[in-house]
Amino acid sequence: MPEIYKQLQHVMPIRVYYEDTDAGGIVYHATYLRFAERGRTEMLREGGFEHVDLFKEQGVAFAVVSLGINYKLPAKLDDLLVVKTHISRVGGASMDMVQDIYRDDVLICEIKVTLVCIDRDLKAVRLPQVVRDLFKSEG
Repeated sequence: MPEIYKQLQHVMPIRVYYEDTDAGGIVYHATYLRFAERGRTEMLREGGFEHVDLFKEQGVAFAVVSLGINYKLPAKLDDLLVVKTHISRVGGASMDMVQDIYRDDVLICEIKVTLVCIDRDLKAVRLPQVVRDLFKSEG
C-alpha cells in the first residue's frame, strides 16, 4: 500500500517591493522564483526544520531538479500577494510541491517544483524519516 501524505498547505503573505519589479513597476519574472523559495523554506521551518539544522544534524539539503512555472497575470509594485505551498508527492529521495501565488484571491502564477534530497557530496539520498513524518498522514 502506498504511503499517503497530508495535503498540508502553507500560506505566506508577501508584499511586492520596488526591488522586486522592473522599470515599469511589474514584478520581474525571476522574482516569482524567490517568492516560491521563501514559501518552501517557511513551510519547512514551521514544520520544525531549518535548512542549516537539517544539514548539521542529518547531513542533507534540498536542491531543485525540476521547475515549471505558468504566469497568468502580472503582479505590480505594492501588491499584497499570498504564496500557497503544498506537497503533492513524496518519493524516496525527492518530493514535489505545488506553489500558487494569488493576489486578492485571484491565481496569478502557478509553480510546480521537484526537490531532491542531497548529502554533503551532492549525491541524491533518501529523505530522512523525520522529514517524511512531517508530511505522513495518520489515516
